[in-house]
Amino acid sequence: MAQNLYEVLGVAKTASSEDIKKAYRKLARKWHPDINPGSKEAEEKFKLISGAYDVLGNDEKRKLYDEFGEDALRSGFDAEKAREAMGRHSYSGRPEGSQGFGRYQSYEDVFGDIFGFGQAGGGFAGHSKSKGTDLEHEITIDLISSLRGVETELTIQKEIPCSRCHGSGADTSSKMTTCPACGGSGRIEVGKGPMHFTRPCGQCGGHGVVGRPCIQCGGTGKGFGTETIRINIPQGVKDGSKVRVAGKGGPGIGGGPAGDLYLSIKISPHPFLRREGDNLLMDLPITVGEAVAGGNVAIPTVEGSVNLKIPPKSQSGQVLRLKGKGAPNIKTKKKGDLMVRLYVKVPQTDAAEVLDAVKIFDRHYADDLRKNIKL
Repeated sequence: MAQNLYEVLGVAKTASSEDIKKAYRKLARKWHPDINPGSKEAEEKFKLISGAYDVLGNDEKRKLYDEFGEDALRSGFDAEKAREAMGRHSYSGRPEGSQGFGRYQSYEDVFGDIFGFGQAGGGFAGHSKSKGTDLEHEITIDLISSLRGVETELTIQKEIPCSRCHGSGADTSSKMTTCPACGGSGRIEVGKGPMHFTRPCGQCGGHGVVGRPCIQCGGTGKGFGTETIRINIPQGVKDGSKVRVAGKGGPGIGGGPAGDLYLSIKISPHPFLRREGDNLLMDLPITVGEAVAGGNVAIPTVEGSVNLKIPPKSQSGQVLRLKGKGAPNIKTKKKGDLMVRLYVKVPQTDAAEVLDAVKIFDRHYADDLRKNIKL
């Protein structure tokens, strides 16, 4: 009896997709043939865990496996007929006779999943061409880099095309033979009457030939490694936004295109600048003299230093606006404003002349500052 695929990866049946992926990566690193050269045990275990992940790492295959067990992995398995025989509803989760195909777009999509594209019991021919999985990675940048935009390099661990079979999944040293299921045409007939059409052969994946799976990747066409990627973070990205890097996701299947990499942006806080919408907020300390008499002070902006005019009799908490000196909007490219909030910084000294000056200041308050503060 075949070993339970969840037991192969050492996870519970209720494990999340992320837990399954982590378990596979851990085992793949441990039993990879490159790490265990010449070990037959490692080779067999690597093939076993790769085959388990090929099923449990795919939502649709996992659903069928959970429902039908090992039978769902057989070539030509008909889930619809199996459910009918057991008196269940159709695989779409709707009662018999209901309208629509759920996630499927056509009759061919429906029957495509019924007859399966997967590996057949009689041989191996790689997989039908399909796009690799999209990946997501979190990257932290500082606020100024997010406002100016930045080019940088990112090194990530990810699935990569198998170095032995170059992603095909087939053992290049084995002799490929004509697929017995389709006679080498790569197509099989599906359905009858008005629902009659052809589709890629499930045994050979549409290639017309079959052979042995690659001994390094177990037929998945995938390995595990690191890749250094040059990335461009555009001006104006916000905390939590996503940046797409095309073609840098998981490797394609059967020679298909690679998936995409989505960078989830996290912005580290700045000591005296923060973003609210497209505006930037800055707390600016000023002297008592600048608050009373006014003046011009130089302040830094993303575009360089600018002069800010402090009006006479300014108060702590007063906000001054510099138009167009804020954050760039990533869509419109227009910039918000820089909002400068003043706060008066009192000198830290006990000098007699300062204390004398304070007494003079106090005589010029027209009223009690705290008379309206009541509980």
